[in-house]
Amino acid sequence: MRAAVAAAYDPRFSGRLKGRWPMQGWKRCALAWSAGWMLASSAFAGGEPVRIALIEGMSGPFANAGAAVERNLRFGVEQVNAAGGVKLRDGTHPLELVVLDSKGSPEEALVQLRAAADRHIGFVAQGNSSAVAAALVAALDKLNVRNPDSRMLFLNYSADDPALTGARCSFWHFRFDAHAGMRMAALADVMARDRALRKVYLLNQDYSFGHDVSTLARQALAARRPDVTIAGDEFHPIGRIKDFSPYIAKIRASGADAVVTGNWGNDLTLLVKAAREQGLDAKFYTFYGNSLGAPSALGDAGVGRVVAVADWHPNAGGAKSDAFYRAFRTRFPAAQDDYPVRRMSQMIEMLAAAMTRAGSADPVAVARALEGLSFDDGFHASRMRAQDHQLIQPLYVMDMDKVGAPGVRFDNEGSGYGFRTVLAVPAQRTEMPSTCSMTRP
Repeated sequence: MRAAVAAAYDPRFSGRLKGRWPMQGWKRCALAWSAGWMLASSAFAGGEPVRIALIEGMSGPFANAGAAVERNLRFGVEQVNAAGGVKLRDGTHPLELVVLDSKGSPEEALVQLRAAADRHIGFVAQGNSSAVAAALVAALDKLNVRNPDSRMLFLNYSADDPALTGARCSFWHFRFDAHAGMRMAALADVMARDRALRKVYLLNQDYSFGHDVSTLARQALAARRPDVTIAGDEFHPIGRIKDFSPYIAKIRASGADAVVTGNWGNDLTLLVKAAREQGLDAKFYTFYGNSLGAPSALGDAGVGRVVAVADWHPNAGGAKSDAFYRAFRTRFPAAQDDYPVRRMSQMIEMLAAAMTRAGSADPVAVARALEGLSFDDGFHASRMRAQDHQLIQPLYVMDMDKVGAPGVRFDNEGSGYGFRTVLAVPAQRTEMPSTCSMTRP
């Protein structure tokens, strides 16, 4: 039987945002938030915290992406704690986030996993690399068999390789992001309507996720736009390219009128920066074009040319969506921190709901409580599919424009540019058949 959890935000943060919020408003809400947090914290005097280890690249070429994850997870932890924490059989407990630097390396991630195990941390979060995620899943499959009294659960917020909930699915792994196939299907719906599309260049990072994006793009175009030619299909070393100008030159020479890329972090920012500097007249169909400096790097060159797909974005609309955005911006008011990712804080809220449902922080009990769990915060209803531990949630395809344009009330990172919804895909339409055959404890 599926359980459902309804999430709500502090009423201090409710209501519709209209444009930029005055600084005095930010300050008043920040003070109110701090007071509420201090009051809530006092309720946990006797309860030991339930710890979650964030194993992520906090240094190196993708440190900015790691910092963004930490902000979003910390926001989720603080929201849960401000609402009273998790209610277990022995009382109420707060959540605590423990940050461990993997340096973006699978090998270092495994070292940090061992460190988390030594500290008896039962929950691990990671997402910024499908290669790292695959290494963690393989390690946990072995560790949890060898150490039945100190098992660990893996919460994946971004690693999108379909195999992680397919051929390599695991009872110990839950994915809270749409996988690459789900994202590409939504993006392809918009590409299919782009009648100006004739030649497409595929440029992706040279690891499992990038290869998935390339394969899925080819399949989607063959099925929906067989008239479109693949002008190039290239992979580049992940996190090592400082100047993408040679790649932009190849794209221009190919005659492509669009680029499809799953690049993220600095690999995306530097790519779009080079495209702007070289004056590339092409559309970008991206997985993450709305994130981490990309809109600022593009500026006017991105208006009408950059398309992205995400589980949520600030201009999705609705009072409860706005309230979530307001709460995040109150907590993190700096322009460079303006990158709220709903699925990350939702992951923490669903984890807390599963613990409360199980009455326990035991990873096995929590995993069983998470299976089939439905979540409804009033603007992003979703469900954790029990068969493969894949979250089924809405997706938005959006395009870039100047703030103030129709559908673009809020910008990204103070850039003056934001995104409007061009296609909203309800959760049930994002669902794809599962190929998972899972071994359960």
